[in-house]
Amino acid sequence: MFSILLVLLVIVAVLMTGLILLQKSEGSGMSGSAAASMFGGVLTGSAAGNFLTKMTAWLATIFFVLCALLSLVVAKTSVSETHQSELRQELVAQEQKVEEPAMSTPISNETTPVEPVKSSK
Repeated sequence: MFSILLVLLVIVAVLMTGLILLQKSEGSGMSGSAAASMFGGVLTGSAAGNFLTKMTAWLATIFFVLCALLSLVVAKTSVSETHQSELRQELVAQEQKVEEPAMSTPISNETTPVEPVKSSK
């Protein structure tokens, strides 16, 4: 359920961003010639402004509803606690591996003589 809502939220966010970019701003915006050529002249003049404004409002409403639903799903299913406990288990397992001493090579107290380095002058 969480994944489905998250994917829908991302799709709505991308669509809403595109619609906002198409709207006419104080400058010329993209709703002028670009929208007219993309939609075959259907969205010209005030029709483009009304349609884009209404669609943006609907997508914004859907966006906020999806955000609220996501927060409810996370609160009820405690997805974050599940991920945190899995992460803790992995960290504990890694710490145990690090704490175990490596006994594959014997440690001796004998020192081996080191030859002096001869410098060539």
